[in-house]
Amino acid sequence: MGALVIKNFTPKLHRKLKEASARHGRSMTQQALTMLEEALIRDESSFSAHREFPPPVKGPFPLTDEFLDWAKREGRE
Repeated sequence: MGALVIKNFTPKLHRKLKEASARHGRSMTQQALTMLEEALIRDESSFSAHREFPPPVKGPFPLTDEFLDWAKREGRE
């Protein structure tokens, strides 16, 4: 089983985690793991809902490597 060390844990965040764990009858570690797992599942389901990309946009001219190099040079002056 893996382990995780969280550094720079603010007092406010520590207090909120402690309150949430008390509300749910869990240890702070159990509560943190539950919240992390729920967030990752939510994020994963949100990501899978947006896997299809929109069709490419057709501009007035093709974006060639030469044009992009020129645009980069022009933007740096």
